[in-house]
Amino acid sequence: IAKAKLCGWLLGNDEAIVCFFILVAQSSILSAASREKVQIEGGTYTLSNQLQEASILSYHCEEGHYPYPHLVRVCKFNGLWEPAPTKPSKCRPVQCPDPTVVENANVLPRENQYFHQNEIRYECYGGYELYGPSHRTCLASGKWSGPHPVCRRDSGDHCPDPGIPPGGSRTGTLFGIGEKVTYTCNGNKMILIGSEERVCQEDGHWSGIEPTCYYQHTYDSPLEVSHVFGGGIKHTFASLQTENVTQEGRTIKLTKSEILNIYIALDISSSINQEQFENARKAVLTLIEKIASFSVTPNYEIIFFSAKPIEVVNILSFFDNKTKSLADMVKELETFKIQSKSTGTNLNEVFQKFQEKMAIIKQRQANFKEHQHVIIVFTDGGYNMGGNPTETVNSIKAEILMDKPKERAEHLDIYIFGVGTQIYDRNLKSLTVGTGEKHFFRLQTLQDLHKTFDEIIKDVKGLCGLHRNYGDMPNLRQKRQKYPWVMFVSIMTDEKTSNCLGSLVSPRFVLTAAHCFTVGDFIEKMSNVKKIHTHPKYNISSKRHRGIHEFYDYDVALIELVKDVPISPSLRPICLPCTEETNGALRQTLTCEQQGKCPHLRIIHLQRPTKFLFPCNVQFMFTLHSVSEIFVFHNICYIFSPDCIIKALQAKGINTTNVAEVVTDSFLCSGGDYPAIDKIACRGKINTKKKIKTKYFIIKVALVSWGNKVMKKCELGGVVESDKDSRDFHFNIFKVVPFLKSILGKTGQDYVPLVFVD
Repeated sequence: IAKAKLCGWLLGNDEAIVCFFILVAQSSILSAASREKVQIEGGTYTLSNQLQEASILSYHCEEGHYPYPHLVRVCKFNGLWEPAPTKPSKCRPVQCPDPTVVENANVLPRENQYFHQNEIRYECYGGYELYGPSHRTCLASGKWSGPHPVCRRDSGDHCPDPGIPPGGSRTGTLFGIGEKVTYTCNGNKMILIGSEERVCQEDGHWSGIEPTCYYQHTYDSPLEVSHVFGGGIKHTFASLQTENVTQEGRTIKLTKSEILNIYIALDISSSINQEQFENARKAVLTLIEKIASFSVTPNYEIIFFSAKPIEVVNILSFFDNKTKSLADMVKELETFKIQSKSTGTNLNEVFQKFQEKMAIIKQRQANFKEHQHVIIVFTDGGYNMGGNPTETVNSIKAEILMDKPKERAEHLDIYIFGVGTQIYDRNLKSLTVGTGEKHFFRLQTLQDLHKTFDEIIKDVKGLCGLHRNYGDMPNLRQKRQKYPWVMFVSIMTDEKTSNCLGSLVSPRFVLTAAHCFTVGDFIEKMSNVKKIHTHPKYNISSKRHRGIHEFYDYDVALIELVKDVPISPSLRPICLPCTEETNGALRQTLTCEQQGKCPHLRIIHLQRPTKFLFPCNVQFMFTLHSVSEIFVFHNICYIFSPDCIIKALQAKGINTTNVAEVVTDSFLCSGGDYPAIDKIACRGKINTKKKIKTKYFIIKVALVSWGNKVMKKCELGGVVESDKDSRDFHFNIFKVVPFLKSILGKTGQDYVPLVFVD
């Protein structure tokens, strides 16, 4: 008679564990007896394979609670539960990490522990200003709502105070260029997700990814995944869209130099139950179908794995003459069935398989170094075969990044989605690769992940500020794609030619300076322009009676085009303040005031391009596809201080001693040689636009209006450094939001309006 091997607790003794060898006919009786001791107070449990060997016992609690002391137990080959039960299981309220670690602030109310739905508020010490939310709530996910707040004061540091995550500690109090800070999580019950070490960079940003401390019960919500993973993946796909349209279904093929290879692996080992697998498969199907809505045709390698990888879609078939269709891939994924589940998990062999395919592609494709590679893995990280995959991942990094991690960062991303009831974070988080946002996610359930992927890919063509972040820019096309919003405005009259730069802010409108246009610039001369909208308060001669020959307050204009320009990687709008489009780029929901107070806007170290040379041969022209010289970014300090603005009185045509009459509070000031030598804008050649770079997106916050000094070196071209007296004055776009909204946000027109926030 066949026998079954079961796990269970000996009745009457919670501490003793025995393995029953019984006749099959008796199994139902003893299984019932065993189940009595498996109960969890306040919750339920499920068994993946009854009480058989390798069966996983998963505990489930209501929202806002988590199983304690363990999330799962596994029936081992010797019939013992692991981890061994030493106390009854119960559902405990979800706990959030200690928020009182924030520096220079009071956190109220101050408690020893904080649980689901607890609310707190932050009050900064005198002399410090709060950046981030003043109130936060402990969420069911085990996280605090909103971003981590920081209490800062103007210390003159190159990088802003990076703060401390709840439940964490930081070493390092110096924030100059090259200075490092390191993070740990307090206690052994939490794990650090993000960068353990961050370095202050020349551009005023911290390297790496903002750290967060997770409990074992902490997870990422679908909304977070959509914002973070979605921002990165949309940047990759949208930046590869080509203007050469060859239709195949809903996709448009890439040019030969634009190749995107996507490698997807799904864990089907015994630790992943059937429901989790089906949800992961549904998510992958949704992702593939949504990617097809981009004008890109990626190549796919899709693997299901346990002890051995099972190849469902072979990436090499995409490089044959007959490219695999979307329908073929969908069918192969939908019809795949798990024949049997192995108790082993070999994650290392998955990465080895991916590396093997990369090596073959490299042999076949002369332009392999131009390929971009995205690896997406769904697993719980509980590998028990094949060894640690870290070495294989490092080998892939070396092969793709070619000892140029910064310049080639966009060529490799590895995303890990932790799935399953028990996620082995330490096995997984070191396997991620990519810059900017985090690449490791802990998911409570895969049930709604396909909906998340559905949201991720929507409206990519409307993304503002998206650009290709190349290190080197070896050709003109890549230079154009790094600054796709730049529009060159040339106005030729009988008397003179005026050159200005504008920024595309929607498919229909270009933002530039009002002083670029005069009364003599007639609209009929401009075949591709419908109307010039200048700010109603702009009047360059309004203060001549006060000794100010030219007054540049409200020096802002919008050029309305006859028709929308085609959006592509080489032509894309920049983000404007106080819009929903900017909220999308920031991946936050902020009011206009909050956007103006975001840490990325309050950092004084920003960036700007300092050289623009375009061909000019028509009366009014936008150069959309040609860039003859490189844009050079330099650190710049925007300040509104007496030492900076006082130099405005040295400008030609200024005959007053009252600097407030010349420079209103709508201007930001740059230039000089302290604390660092700045770059200066050259009159008559360029009209530089001030931007803030935030991860993958660029947000316009000001534009150059005027300067106090004509530098002789401007005649020579190239980058010109400021001297101790030279200054540029930039008009703050936050000051003209009502004007922008009245035109760009106007509904009922023949163009799509921007959505402004209050």
